Amino acid sequence: MHTLTAILRAKPGHEAEVRAALERCGTWVRAHEPETHGFFLAQDPDDPCRFTTYERFTDRAAMDRHNNGTGSKTFFAEAGHLLDGDAVVATAQEFFAR
Repeated sequence: MHTLTAILRAKPGHEAEVRAALERCGTWVRAHEPETHGFFLAQDPDDPCRFTTYERFTDRAAMDRHNNGTGSKTFFAEAGHLLDGDAVVATAQEFFAR
């Protein structure tokens, strides 16, 4: 399983808009990306401007299709201007899951 974790910061005052755009992206992924096996979204309760995604893909090619696909492109078109800086992204090969 190939994974991607992203940390995104919303500009202050735009947390609800970024959250809604992430949720729409997740809904699209669930409906259209069978090779995305997990798409988890979280918002920091102590810093509501900080969002974290944890995404699980069949392989690197599935991750690349996701990152270049409609769901991701739509999210950044809708909310990219509401983000405070670039996303911090880490990819990895999952080796243990419970």
